[in-house]
Amino acid sequence: MSTGTTGLTTPPRLGRGGAGTLVEGDAPTGSARRRNPNRRMRWAGLLYLAPALAMYTWVVLVPLVQSANYSLYSWDGVSTPTWVGLGNYGDFFTDPDLRAALGHVGVLICFFSFLPIALGMLTAAIISRRNLRGAALFRSLLFLPQVVTTVVTAVVWKFLYTPDGPINTLLRALGLGALAQNWLGDVTWALPALGVIGTWVTFGFCMILFVSGAQSIPQELYEAARMDGAGPVAEFFAVTLPGLRPQLAVALTLTITAALRTFDLVYVATQGGPGSSTTTPALLLYRKAFQNPDVGAAAAIAVVLAIACLLVAILIQRVTERES
Repeated sequence: MSTGTTGLTTPPRLGRGGAGTLVEGDAPTGSARRRNPNRRMRWAGLLYLAPALAMYTWVVLVPLVQSANYSLYSWDGVSTPTWVGLGNYGDFFTDPDLRAALGHVGVLICFFSFLPIALGMLTAAIISRRNLRGAALFRSLLFLPQVVTTVVTAVVWKFLYTPDGPINTLLRALGLGALAQNWLGDVTWALPALGVIGTWVTFGFCMILFVSGAQSIPQELYEAARMDGAGPVAEFFAVTLPGLRPQLAVALTLTITAALRTFDLVYVATQGGPGSSTTTPALLLYRKAFQNPDVGAAAAIAVVLAIACLLVAILIQRVTERES
């Protein structure tokens, strides 16, 4: 900058040297001018995000830290808590109810995740290969469970599963009366019956996800595969499956974590019974927190479930990125 005879400060002079470089002594430089707007934009973005970040911190992060703290104590929620360290986490290895609940989650993952994904990919492969008449109505009907609350779904299926309900009536009408069961009242059949409900609920979501992904795969790839003599199976593994890898990662993450967190469906349909044949960790968490107050043990279950869901998401994301 320079000061003239009038005392006014003259603006910085911009110019370029012969080789197109900035003249030495001129300020600010072009890069400095670009940094300042970028910095203002960054602060403006953080300002817009601040309310959401504050809400997320208050609703998610603070309770998570509190739960981690409670899990280190033996506390009924009223009296003075007693420090037990990691003792509540030892229940995962010694409590038979909790170990059984973890086993039930493994079964539910097969029904909530693997089976719907397999059916959804099969449906996507069929629809992507041929333009079926009425496919839009077909997709809408199968997606319907996603817009119905889990409580309503559980009530409807409880009616379908009753000994004199539509399912057993249909079996008897087909001459298969020997297969009629008290589906939710039988120790053997209660957990698979709950799993079928989960399959019905998540299948529509997986199907829509995979069908939308298959529609984004270029048709030229299918035509090239057919010109090379690929049949439907080879076409699926060579074109459809690689093209659906991102959707597969999303479906696996959401359905597995849904199975790990299953509570409302079990609570309404079976209350964890008969016996303890359909208990889940989330249901045990509820009982320990509100029915037989042991806040520390309930918090330990919550922390382990949160970590399990996080690990599932990270693992699937890493595998997907590596495959890509």
